Amino acid sequence: MGAQLRVYRQKIRTAQTTKKITRAMELISASRIQKAQARMAASAPYARAVTRAVSAVATYSNVDHVLTTERENPTRAAVVVFSSDRGLAGAFSSQAIREANELRTRLEDEGKEVVNYLIGRKAVQYFAFRRRAAAKEWTGNTDQPEFSTAKDIADTLVEAFIAGGEGGEGVDEIHIVYNRFVNLVSQVPEIVRVLPLEVVDGVEEPGDAEILPLYEFEPEVDQVLDGLLPVYIESRIFNAMLQSAASEHAARQKAMKSASDNADKLILDYQRLANNARQAEITQQISEIVGGADALSSAK
Repeated sequence: MGAQLRVYRQKIRTAQTTKKITRAMELISASRIQKAQARMAASAPYARAVTRAVSAVATYSNVDHVLTTERENPTRAAVVVFSSDRGLAGAFSSQAIREANELRTRLEDEGKEVVNYLIGRKAVQYFAFRRRAAAKEWTGNTDQPEFSTAKDIADTLVEAFIAGGEGGEGVDEIHIVYNRFVNLVSQVPEIVRVLPLEVVDGVEEPGDAEILPLYEFEPEVDQVLDGLLPVYIESRIFNAMLQSAASEHAARQKAMKSASDNADKLILDYQRLANNARQAEITQQISEIVGGADALSSAK
């Protein structure tokens, strides 16, 4: 009985230590998610302004640009997977990877070769374990993204897309897979095709009495698109990184809250078992004392 009681008390101490860790991680994620949401809100006006500018140029110009033109018979597609560097975030990384696998299946059914670009150690480890090659990898600071990383990713993707248009070993399409932050409870995996360009916030159709605006581009439209489109891709990539970072903090906070609750339940269960073992030990000791006393009385 004494050994069993010691085991239960050791398990209680272990669960209490685990609860301290998960509770601390929950509080850290709760504090960081506020900063992540603030960064998302701060980047929104710039992203909207760039989108409106690109939408105006793409809508009111008749120039075919390499980044806006659909390729004939596309054969290679790039898939950029956004994951986390650290674990203990529930299904955050796994749901993005699962969505990427479904996209991969669809693209391969269309006869396209898939080229993987990975962001975050979880995606890198997943693809390495399954011996799937990746064209390029980026790890570090997924929970606190930096614009320099987004620019490097965007430059790499645009370069690969242009190389594909020239008949090289580049790609003909680029898709990104990331977790979109909805709220603290919901983070939804999302797939967006960024190249060839699909302007998601296009100009609204004019009404019957509305006159279409006339645009004059200075410098030429080609030069405007050359300058705007890479900036647009950078803003889309950086926005996806910010969305993914906020989703990671929210998922980790939710996972650590669940772990802390489970630790509380374990502590309560082990305390009950320890109390039962202690009561059984006391009962056994009383029985032994009473038995001894009866034996002494009988001997007299």
